Amino acid sequence: MPETPVLDSTIHHTETGSGPTFVFLHGNPASSHMWRAVMPRIGRGRLLAPDLIGMGRSGKPAIPYLFADHARYLDAWFDALGLDDVVLVGHDWGGALACDWAARHPERVRGLALFEAIIKPIDSHTLSPQAQARAELVRTRGAELLESDQLIRMAYTGGVRTPVPEDVLAEYLRPFPAPQARRPVLAWAQQMPIDGEPAEIVARIEAFDAWLAKSTEVPKLLMTFAGSPTLLINPETAAWSADNMASVEIVPCGEAGHHAAEDRPVEIGDAIAAWAERHLL
Repeated sequence: MPETPVLDSTIHHTETGSGPTFVFLHGNPASSHMWRAVMPRIGRGRLLAPDLIGMGRSGKPAIPYLFADHARYLDAWFDALGLDDVVLVGHDWGGALACDWAARHPERVRGLALFEAIIKPIDSHTLSPQAQARAELVRTRGAELLESDQLIRMAYTGGVRTPVPEDVLAEYLRPFPAPQARRPVLAWAQQMPIDGEPAEIVARIEAFDAWLAKSTEVPKLLMTFAGSPTLLINPETAAWSADNMASVEIVPCGEAGHHAAEDRPVEIGDAIAAWAERHLL
């Protein structure tokens, strides 16, 4: 499990296989652990899954953990490993980072697969009551949430169809033992692009949306789910994606919560593998 020096810190990643490069980017409050049952389904390829800066086993520098910070450290990691001609797979904020990196490095991207990703600005009226309540909790209680591991526990008890086993939950809790260590989790939650704010995030999303709309040469896969009020990609967002993402295939993968890799790892892995095979990726 290599650690790569990047900027003033380190990024940890898991790596298996050889051949065409696939990079798996997790979201909040996850780590590369989320891909443990997905990656074995992909088959051939060099499969890499980094922990985002401040998360998992990566370093925890004293930074604000804004989107731009994550993108900066991720850029340095890609460059340090000399990664080119890659297929990106992203979930949640990892999906937004994948789209952002692809839009800024189009010559280095071979394909893009997403699920439950932040791919467009959000209108609050489209959120489920549960999602609205969580957004309100983050806005009104802010730093108070750092005092407990509530945000992490909520993800893997309520953000899944079936609460994860205790050993899996323990692995997700391990990187965040104290309030200071939980700052990246809160920072991500506070950056959700709802009703035009934060403006810098919305601008970044609009920039990569423009690339998604015109990049006909890059095959894209959007995996969708049903059966949970925690889902981010609802039928309306899937329809938007069909209209606004060039060369996209939309594949339903069953019932799941937002943290779908815990509910449907086999279906996710098999969908990626079949799509990659169709496009000779």
